[in-house]
Amino acid sequence: MLCYWGAQVREGFGLVKPDQVEHGNSGIRSMCPKLKVQDMSAGRSFVGFIRNGKVSVLSSDGKLKQPQLKNGRIRQIFCGGAGAVLLSDSGTVVIMDKSTVCKHLKGLDNRQVIQIACGDHHSMALTKDGQLFVWGENSHGQLGLKKDHPSSPSAQHVQSLSGIPVAQISAGGDHSFVLSLSGVVFGWGKNSAGQLGLGDTTDRYVPTVVNSLHQKKTVSISCGGEHTATLSKGGTVFTFGSGGSGQLGHNSFKDEHHPRVVAELWGSKVSHITCGRHHTLVSVASSKLIYSFGCEIQGQLGNGEVTTQSVPFPVDLPTECNDEYTIDKLIAGENHSFALFVKELESKAKSNPSNEVLTLNDGMIDRWLAGTDSWATIKKEINTVFSSAASLNGSFLKMSCDDHYQTSEEHCGLDFDLVKTSFAKLSENKSLISEVVKVVQQMLRSLNLNPTGVESLRVYLLLPELIKHLEKQQRTELTEALASKILQLDPDAHKVLEKYWAKSPDDWLKNLVKLFRKASAKLIGQITYGKMGFDFKKRLKRFLKILQMIYQVCGSANKDIPNRDFIIFEVNDLLDTLETTLKNLFWRLWLSAFTEDCQDVEKLRDCYFEIIKILVKFPSAADTVSKQRMFVFLQWQLFTPRAILLNGNMLQINRESVWMDTFAYLRQKKHKFCNPMQVKFIGENGIDGRGLSAEFFSLLSQSLLKWEKKVLEVHESSLVWFNTEGMQDNRDFYYLGVICGMALYNRHYINLDFPLALYKKLLQRSPTLNDLEELSPVEARSLKSLLEEDEEEVVDMLFLDFTVKGKKLIPNGDQIQVTKVNRQKYVDLYVDFVFNKSVKKQFKHYLRGFSKGCPLDAWSMFHPEELQKLLHGSPKYEWSELQQCASYEKCSASDELVQNFWTVFFELSEENKRKFLMFLYGTDRVPVGGFSKRPLKIFQSDCPDAEDRLPEAQTCFGRFILHKYSDINTLRDKLIHAISFCEVFGRG
Repeated sequence: MLCYWGAQVREGFGLVKPDQVEHGNSGIRSMCPKLKVQDMSAGRSFVGFIRNGKVSVLSSDGKLKQPQLKNGRIRQIFCGGAGAVLLSDSGTVVIMDKSTVCKHLKGLDNRQVIQIACGDHHSMALTKDGQLFVWGENSHGQLGLKKDHPSSPSAQHVQSLSGIPVAQISAGGDHSFVLSLSGVVFGWGKNSAGQLGLGDTTDRYVPTVVNSLHQKKTVSISCGGEHTATLSKGGTVFTFGSGGSGQLGHNSFKDEHHPRVVAELWGSKVSHITCGRHHTLVSVASSKLIYSFGCEIQGQLGNGEVTTQSVPFPVDLPTECNDEYTIDKLIAGENHSFALFVKELESKAKSNPSNEVLTLNDGMIDRWLAGTDSWATIKKEINTVFSSAASLNGSFLKMSCDDHYQTSEEHCGLDFDLVKTSFAKLSENKSLISEVVKVVQQMLRSLNLNPTGVESLRVYLLLPELIKHLEKQQRTELTEALASKILQLDPDAHKVLEKYWAKSPDDWLKNLVKLFRKASAKLIGQITYGKMGFDFKKRLKRFLKILQMIYQVCGSANKDIPNRDFIIFEVNDLLDTLETTLKNLFWRLWLSAFTEDCQDVEKLRDCYFEIIKILVKFPSAADTVSKQRMFVFLQWQLFTPRAILLNGNMLQINRESVWMDTFAYLRQKKHKFCNPMQVKFIGENGIDGRGLSAEFFSLLSQSLLKWEKKVLEVHESSLVWFNTEGMQDNRDFYYLGVICGMALYNRHYINLDFPLALYKKLLQRSPTLNDLEELSPVEARSLKSLLEEDEEEVVDMLFLDFTVKGKKLIPNGDQIQVTKVNRQKYVDLYVDFVFNKSVKKQFKHYLRGFSKGCPLDAWSMFHPEELQKLLHGSPKYEWSELQQCASYEKCSASDELVQNFWTVFFELSEENKRKFLMFLYGTDRVPVGGFSKRPLKIFQSDCPDAEDRLPEAQTCFGRFILHKYSDINTLRDKLIHAISFCEVFGRG
């Protein structure tokens, strides 16, 4: 049954005889055509009907026409201001102008259209794969193709929405709307009355998200002449735009620039909305009522009133509408209103998946695997879904508890568990997965790198799970293509994608890490064996950049993914090959045996060095030992063996005035920081083979702490930090930095216990409250107690203000009390003051000196913890490891003398054990990687006067000379005396 009301038209529309039209109250007319009305639409020029796949149109002059079409059955008709658009069962589009002349729409060849919307002078079409096309005038940007884009008679692709899974499209007078599957609303075009709901009256020329409708669970949208209505899942209606005729239903005639709830409909659970030129209709399925509001001049509200109506009132429907019929379609035209009713049984059986974008789901995959459809049909579906980012982005949404409606920059809306199980099943069939890969490769090339909405980014979450199940070659190719696209995304999209990663399940994120680590490892392996493919450096950078992005996300989100998962252990093989190559070249040069084939080896060497220079920019890619090796290799590039011999940077100093002598030496500005340094203690024999310089830095550290200028302050934790008060000047902190930089560059330790915060600052990372707890435990615990306090009164009673030691943290900080509301800000500012503001000048000069002392900026590849160990040594003393790593000369581990030595050694106190290290190596620091990274050679001396000799050490070689003492007690006395008074012995 069809009911209609409004402006006078030809009685019965030519569908029934005039006497078969029933006249009810308030101008409502109803009829029951023998030939069922399948679809209808009303616009400015036509009212159109479809019956049995054929079109009938009634023009504004009252003439009924039936256009002759050669496209078979017509499924839907859409009437606009300038004509009508017809959609066939096959998805082809035909345009009909005011004279009912029909022609094919150009620009939609081989595309299956599922939805159409018509405005006054423009139209829109949505295809099965989720692509939006527009045509017509673009006077106000209603085509969404940017401001200067001309009007177009043929269909144009709206590329900015190419990744959005669209649920519905709607066109108004000169404005357009799109609704996504997750309820995100996009609007564009004319906005003179605020009909875009963006809070202003400025036209938009590209699709723009209506943020005020965010997470309102919008399920339907309708555009009028200059107003818009949206419907939420719970039945709430929002309207906005022109309100001059009361068409917004807000009991006023004002325009609304933001979506506003129609309060009179609150609780009615509206099921359908539609906007006409100046009026609005809504229906409530449960009560079978239709409400109307807006312009009533020609009776289009259907309630007997003849004036405009600004609040919803029920339409006077015939009583039989409430009995056995239910509303199937509601249409508000120019000055007409229509309600198409169907029998309730027909309504319950009716479903229309043909107007929905095709998306991938678990059931579809099951059907493919079962083989119930032909291979041609399956291939067509695969091509539709996997060639379209929009289709993929609308797949596997988490529908439970309406979770997908929460889609935002923080929430992707995907059901990760469903994604994993579905792709795992898909991978079981090699034919299917092979076809999918071919289509995905094409889709990746067409991805929009400047997406309009966050839903476009779901594809970057889905594809890694798919790639995980592919064969090695396919996996590598797609991983590389995916990495390239991720890196080309605009900065805003990058940030959102990183937020999605941060919120993803740990196992999914681990798979992502594994994917790009494997790809990196494979490429480095090929490079190691000289198999350099096309653009291998650029390709490696892509993988490493993605890995570094994920690493930073894991760190900031506190993800339970260890650093080890990011390490590419194949880097060590590359370094081994480089070392062999360098030794080969060195000896050839040394022996003057340089031949033509050496040129190829040199090219290989240069290539390896280029790879190292790439790797040092990605701290997560290698372990500490590999980074140390890279650091050494890059040093080799800065100097040559000849430069070392001719310019050894010999530093001659007195033990008693080590700091002042060093200070005087550095002020001469003769030191070549790129070359290795050597140390000679005045009045002592010995050549520095690293042992003397190691001792030099140990002595220098002690002198710095005792220096009367007190550049460093020892805290309660025994850690040191910059002294902010005293008689030091900028040069003191500069030279402190130079010394630390020189120690790092020359691979020595400095005995200054800085907190981890210093190394974070060097690497441009922000210290935290935990870092303050390391430096000043009491101070930090007080701040933590402040943050954990539940009672607001207790916080107030602490009488804290925004100052630290009399220094204001913010303007007027001494007048602002710390409360439960602002305490986090106070703590953040407190930590910032201690580590940054209070030492800004000191650290600035220290950093400048550090960079001077260590001219190789590759130190930035280390993590803060690694840099701390490299400069200060490892805090862990695994003494048993020292014994395990020892080697023996002229003796063996089973000899009584050696066994006596180890017995005595393990009896020593912790302090004396460290003194032994100082005696043996010139430093008591443990190298990164443990004692295995430093040699210990025990040499047994057979001199006849052993009882009169003390043990000796050749620090440069880690050689411990042990005389053949007669018993363990003698050995004990001699060893303790040697390590306690080792400064009197010259060693080299």
